[in-house]
Amino acid sequence: MTDNKQVLLSISADGIAELTLNRPEVHNAFDDDVIEQLIAKLESVSNNNDVRALILRSNGKNFSAGADLAWMKRMARNSHQENLKDAGRLAKLMELLNSLNKPTIGLIQGAAYGGAVGLAACCDIVIASEEAQFCLSEVKIGLIPAVISPYVVRAIGERQSRRYFLTAEAFSAATAQKFGLVHEVVASPELFDDACARITRTLSKNSPQGMRAAKELIFAVSHKVIEQTVIQDTAERIADIRVSAEGQEGLSAFLEKRKPNWIQE
Repeated sequence: MTDNKQVLLSISADGIAELTLNRPEVHNAFDDDVIEQLIAKLESVSNNNDVRALILRSNGKNFSAGADLAWMKRMARNSHQENLKDAGRLAKLMELLNSLNKPTIGLIQGAAYGGAVGLAACCDIVIASEEAQFCLSEVKIGLIPAVISPYVVRAIGERQSRRYFLTAEAFSAATAQKFGLVHEVVASPELFDDACARITRTLSKNSPQGMRAAKELIFAVSHKVIEQTVIQDTAERIADIRVSAEGQEGLSAFLEKRKPNWIQE
């Protein structure tokens, strides 16, 4: 890896991690070094029990222009095997962010192109500024949005993917919200912190184990046929969490009309 200041990680006293792309001079485009830094920092957040939630953001005018041009030129000269290995690391990044065992909030301003749309799709909650523009631009240069496609198609649906994967048209934050990629649109990036604070305050009142299990539950039932295996799995999940330490604490706190011990106020 080169300059570790390209990706910043900070953790507040109340357990909110901020992971920041810090390459504004190249519109926060990412290359193999940045991907490895993001993977390492996401793994550290995943293993840190003091972290309650993760915010993914970037410095500068644009969230991310996607793949770095110099990196793409280098990859074009590499062998098929080298390209496969390289793509595997980007796929690893997307999978880590998508399945992170903490709630994740993505903050999108300016351009979010190519792989950056994948990063947004992998976040649990996405807030975009009004001027944000999204674009799955790969076909313009003869490529495809391959490793991000499972997450983007789940976020915006097959029907919208069939248009925007093929046309590479840019679409607005308002349109992204209609598609389901964005949850909330704010007037400007200056309002990100207020919106984030409101959401993280809500998250901090919830059971960390409960949120982690709820996220796993979504993946377990999403796009599954509702049949006996799924029904039995969901029954086992609720039985397991009811008898867990946090489940018992939450139920006791509710019945005793007190705050559970994970609320630190």
